[in-house]
Amino acid sequence: MKAGMFLRSTSLQDDTYFEQAVIFITEHNEKGAMGFVVNKLFPRRINELVEFKDSVPFPLHEGGPVDQEHLFFIHQRPDLIKGGDPVTGNIHLGGDFKAAMQYLNNNTITEKDILIFIGYCGWDDQELEAEIAEGSWELAEEPSVSLFTGR
Repeated sequence: MKAGMFLRSTSLQDDTYFEQAVIFITEHNEKGAMGFVVNKLFPRRINELVEFKDSVPFPLHEGGPVDQEHLFFIHQRPDLIKGGDPVTGNIHLGGDFKAAMQYLNNNTITEKDILIFIGYCGWDDQELEAEIAEGSWELAEEPSVSLFTGR
C-alpha cells in the first residue's frame, strides 16, 4: 500500500458510507493513511457554498466522512498551484487554494486539472491494512474511474 494507489470497496461495505466507493490514497506512512472517494459527487457545486458564491459552478466530490467542514483538493498543475505535496507522478495534494480558485474562475484550470473534495477518508496506523486483510477493500490496479475527467 502506498500513496497513488486506488482502493475499491467490496460487498462488505454495502449499506455503509463506502458502498461502491473508489478511493485514491494520497498519503500512507507510519501514522496511517489518507485518501478521497473519487467516484461520488457532492449534491452541490462550489458556487452554492456561501463563501464561494461568486465562483464558477465547479463540481465538488464527497471526499469522505472525516472533516466535512473543510475542502481539500488534488491537482496536476504544480506549475500554477504552489505548496502542494507530491502524491504520485504529477498529482499533488493541496497547495495554495486561493490561487487554485483564481485559476478555476478564469478558466486557466478545469476539471482535467483539479478535483475538490468535501471531507476525506482517514485511517490510523495499520487500520487500513486490517480492513484490507478482512476483505473490506481491494487494491485496484486499474481504477474504474478516471481521476481527472477528460484525460
